[in-house]
Amino acid sequence: MAGYVLHLSTEENITLSSATVKRLIAGGSGDAALLYLAILHARGAADSGKLARELKWDETRLRAAEQALYEMKLVGAPEKKEEAPLPPPQQLSEPPEYTREDIARKLEGDGRFACLLREVEHKLGPLSTPSVKKLLGLYENLGLPADVVYTLVNYCIAKKEQQFGEGRLPNMREIEKEGYVWARKELFSIEKASEYMKREQALRGRYPEYMAALQMQGRASAPSEEKYLSAWAEMGFPADTVSEAYDRTILHCHEFRWPYCNGILKRWHEKGLHTLAEVRAENAREQSKPKKNTNDGGNAWMKEYLNQ
Repeated sequence: MAGYVLHLSTEENITLSSATVKRLIAGGSGDAALLYLAILHARGAADSGKLARELKWDETRLRAAEQALYEMKLVGAPEKKEEAPLPPPQQLSEPPEYTREDIARKLEGDGRFACLLREVEHKLGPLSTPSVKKLLGLYENLGLPADVVYTLVNYCIAKKEQQFGEGRLPNMREIEKEGYVWARKELFSIEKASEYMKREQALRGRYPEYMAALQMQGRASAPSEEKYLSAWAEMGFPADTVSEAYDRTILHCHEFRWPYCNGILKRWHEKGLHTLAEVRAENAREQSKPKKNTNDGGNAWMKEYLNQ
């Protein structure tokens, strides 16, 4: 069973330092503060099962408070219990039309969902009934475990703040949309979700370079633009190759067009061309070949991509 260890010297009194108090206040989680006090009361070493019983919490609430303390760097990473992975749902379908009575029954009969709603509202503020229905759809219809849904919410909050600044929060429609992505990718455990988030963070780190290559530096990328940026990062293009695709788009279209630029990069990717040197070498080979007469100006490949 998971445990907690705080490194306290034998001479140290069980008190809260000013730095610890500041971290707890900044963290904004009452449950995290209460859990920390319970750990201190146990002299810095406690069994999670005993703590849950003393606090009268279920496992989901305990895990959420534990994660908050870990993010505040007040406890070490807890040991994880080996759990059998939850099977994915049969298919991703539109959520059923939940009624107020459905929600009330779920809150009364499912402690995990009740705790999840409480923690999500702590992050986002009070949810409207339609928003609670979306949260229930993620949990029940998509089959995402409560701790994964909570992680999803925090991921969407961080993503929104990265795009638009601190204090900007996602709505439940945005969270639901990302939840469908997680379900399609079968992210039904914290471990899989963590791997996905690390990978996405690495890919998103390329976005500012790409925006600069497209002469769009100085502003955040829009969600409609990020579908292209994400695809280019997945393909492994460096920024200078994206800049080359931008130049060719302007040359042909006399303005920037995302689909056209994307078509150029997709074509290079399919030919195994990613670096600027590879692209220019291929271009030199193409120019050395005898030219064929065509009625489309050699842009049949582009028409194919633009019609997709």
